[in-house]
Amino acid sequence: MTVEIGRPSAHVAEVIMNRAEAMNALSTDQAKRLGAAASQLTADDQVSVVIISSALPKAFCAGADLKERRGFDNDDLRRQRLVFQNAFGALRGVPVPVIAAVDGFALGGGCEVALSCDLIIASASAVFGLPEVGLGLIPGEGGTQLLPRRIGLNRAADLLLTGRRVHAEEALRIGLADRFVPEGAARNSALELAEEIATKSPISLRAAKRALQQGIDVDLARGLEIERLAWEDAAFSADRVEGIEAFNQRRTPRWPSWQENGQ
Repeated sequence: MTVEIGRPSAHVAEVIMNRAEAMNALSTDQAKRLGAAASQLTADDQVSVVIISSALPKAFCAGADLKERRGFDNDDLRRQRLVFQNAFGALRGVPVPVIAAVDGFALGGGCEVALSCDLIIASASAVFGLPEVGLGLIPGEGGTQLLPRRIGLNRAADLLLTGRRVHAEEALRIGLADRFVPEGAARNSALELAEEIATKSPISLRAAKRALQQGIDVDLARGLEIERLAWEDAAFSADRVEGIEAFNQRRTPRWPSWQENGQ
């Protein structure tokens, strides 16, 4: 399998890219598998956190499979683009926190996979880049939109218009990565972070992510209304009752949705 789903614990899922012969380059089939994994986890109400990782030590994802595209005509590109749009849309649509664990190269579409996640952990070996302008292209799976939302318009222009590569320390400094860890430690660090997040209210995690995603591009009044609706989803739930009771009893919460499923 070139994309596998693992379950490190009851409420943490991991999507593992493993296409060693191509440094996890995104072929049409690879993109389909990535999208299918994201859709499967979206439908799993027992998942609180998702990790996107690589089984390869030197590459998170090297980008689109340009060998497959050799000889593509415009119609071939349009057909493939629809597959890619569906896959990346499914990844961005996962309703729980998604963490990218980046060791090695995250270039082109691989960088866009990381940008589609909520948090990016970069090891010392991580290298990010969107080199499409050097190939007669531009990023097509969210790069031109997600990158400036992460690092600001001018810094995004620097990276997009030059296609230059950014190593992990600079990525952390400019906000492209959220955490910097030693080489080879991205996955374990992502697992630790995921387990920490997964102890929180599953209803609250989904509500918080929804408020963040929907509120970032609207005016303040609309953003506060989005927050109000998300707050009500959490505050009027059984999780809020349990969370406050557990706090007062000085114990670990037993979230009702997990208890209902025997967790």
